[in-house]
Amino acid sequence: MAETNTAAPDSEKPKVEETQDDVQAKVEEDKWLIRECDLYYDEYKECTSFRGRFQQYFVYGDTLDCNQWKKDYDNCSKWEENKDFKAALAVINSEKNRRMERLRAHYRNDTWEKRDSPPEDWAKPLPDWMVKRDENTYLALKAKELREGKVEETKSSCSIM
Repeated sequence: MAETNTAAPDSEKPKVEETQDDVQAKVEEDKWLIRECDLYYDEYKECTSFRGRFQQYFVYGDTLDCNQWKKDYDNCSKWEENKDFKAALAVINSEKNRRMERLRAHYRNDTWEKRDSPPEDWAKPLPDWMVKRDENTYLALKAKELREGKVEETKSSCSIM
């Protein structure tokens, strides 16, 4: 006689509701993961565009599901407009899942041994041939001028938008 499994499947088990304070604490801890809402919208538009669909078909052989970007945009908007902590938590969980998916190959890598510290000789001088090759580069000349005090350090004119 076969035994029957009396345990309820995970989908039927009662879920423990998180209190509002628990949700707020999680959001406060990880709210730095939430991007600007416009970025989620831009990702959704790019994912659903003709160009994006063509790229997906070329790379994966099929189109991808872009609904998560839309959900993230909607939840981000709820968070920004109404301070909806459950919506913020949904965006945070989505970002964590996206990060884990991106780093999955890194964590599964068993080919290379990970180091605990840098090699002993990581700061040794460069070989003579490399120093000779790079001595007349723009970067080397500017570094030399800076060491000699001929040029004052200026603030960078780069801007990240």
